[in-house]
Amino acid sequence: MTSRKIAAKIESLLSRETGTVFKDPGGKVSLCIVYPNVYRVGMSNLGFQGMYTLLNERPDVVCERAFLPDEEDRGEYRRTGGAIVSLESRRPLSRFDIVAFSVSFENDYPNIPGILGMSGIPVRAEQRADVHPLLIMGGVCAFFNPEPVADFFDVCFVGEAEETIAQFIDAYRESKDRKDLFGRAANIEGVYVPRLYSIRYGGEGRVLKRKASAGAPETVRRSFVKEIAGSRFRPSIVTPETEFSRMYLAEAMRGCPWSCRFCVAGYVYKPVRRKGAGELEEEIRAAASLSGRVGLIAPSLTDYPYTKDVLCIDGVDFSITSLRASPKSAELIRFLRGHKSVSIAPEAGTERLRVVIDKRITEGNILQTAKLILSGGVETVRLYFMVGLPTEQDEDVEGIVTLVKKIRGLSSKGNIVLTLSTFVPKPFTPFQWHPMERMGVVKERLGLVKKGLSRIKGVKVFHDVPKYAYMQGLFSRGDRRVSRVLEHMPDTEDWRKACDAAGVDPDPYLFRQRDLRDLLPWDFIDNGVPKEKLWAEYQKALGRNAS
Repeated sequence: MTSRKIAAKIESLLSRETGTVFKDPGGKVSLCIVYPNVYRVGMSNLGFQGMYTLLNERPDVVCERAFLPDEEDRGEYRRTGGAIVSLESRRPLSRFDIVAFSVSFENDYPNIPGILGMSGIPVRAEQRADVHPLLIMGGVCAFFNPEPVADFFDVCFVGEAEETIAQFIDAYRESKDRKDLFGRAANIEGVYVPRLYSIRYGGEGRVLKRKASAGAPETVRRSFVKEIAGSRFRPSIVTPETEFSRMYLAEAMRGCPWSCRFCVAGYVYKPVRRKGAGELEEEIRAAASLSGRVGLIAPSLTDYPYTKDVLCIDGVDFSITSLRASPKSAELIRFLRGHKSVSIAPEAGTERLRVVIDKRITEGNILQTAKLILSGGVETVRLYFMVGLPTEQDEDVEGIVTLVKKIRGLSSKGNIVLTLSTFVPKPFTPFQWHPMERMGVVKERLGLVKKGLSRIKGVKVFHDVPKYAYMQGLFSRGDRRVSRVLEHMPDTEDWRKACDAAGVDPDPYLFRQRDLRDLLPWDFIDNGVPKEKLWAEYQKALGRNAS
């Protein structure tokens, strides 16, 4: 039974939404899509919104939403013993046919067992019976390594699920039982059924062997949408209760042409696909009925050929993702006058280290772009850098301080906000074999940047909490043994204590140097880029021959 306080909170959220879908559930497959973070974060996610829209377009499906309760509401759930419910019908998750988690960030993994526990649903797939909902997972985390949470899910969607989800719903309706469903699902491209695979492990975080059963493919080939033009994968709901208040998110381009060696999105979203100017304009004009604010989504809007045309559309307040520091960006900056902030991401402080990570921009590009932004009436330039990159030395970190001082010297106008993050080597990038830097070194280098810029007027420095970067590293690089850690995390916020309780040593996952002979936890996924090519890029980054 939902408490009055929680019911009132849900009613308040729904009253602020435009575009919510309410459907009669009679005779339909009931599906609740869950974002494993709070409403404000989940409703800012285009993938989550797009899947909600896409599923509700099917007349035989009713799709509703649920989220991790806000921190102040979790005590209310514990006090009353109430289960997490969907927003649209306030139905407990346990009463849906399918519960679908959309997972975009590894550090949301601990919220999955937390949400299931609060919903009265057994966490592990092997503990559930036919009376429980079918649990499925999608989102970018399923693209590159679902293994740390694979034991929680019946089915994982590897790749872009806009088309495969329809095939899966058809298989669900046609199957005589779950065993039949799993066999059908395993033969849909991009669908991974974890229970059909057995894995043998060794020490030091090593995977020794994987074996498929029941006719499942040895390799799961990721799915991707060949054309995003004409896609119905788009938001339907606009609300002020998001990170981007009352903003409609419009996807202009999917995939990045640059493929920087540290960036998983540059590899798992290959090939690059773009919407035509006419189609994007039509979507934006249709969005006017929901909102006058539009966020253009693309990994690199500088490389979207129609950005200028779109920004010229009258009557729309545009927000854009970060610009690439390049001459092309100069043409766009004049359209951004009056915007509060514009972001660029140099990532590293020296030319040498930018060559290592294959960030193909020069210091001249960075300075030119920053100067145009600062002189163009934009209040804040946001700069993104990483610490702990492969081959990084103190001189590279000092280079961040030097570069920011040069940018500050270009103009007295505006503010500079520096965000530092700890580098995490990701699957399906050339750095997937590389160990993380030790935490003590990372903290020293973060301190070096903060101290070096502490007295510079108009410059602020923010950085992530390193311990959470290492938690992310464990969850992005782990195998199924890591699921034991996640099961302990609802009881403690300290992931190291959860590792101790689970009997899992995180250090081999984080700090062991891997090589081409290693069987990596995610090697069963075919993301379209040969492992040998990634290895050659890794060796090139380190200045070695690939042989």
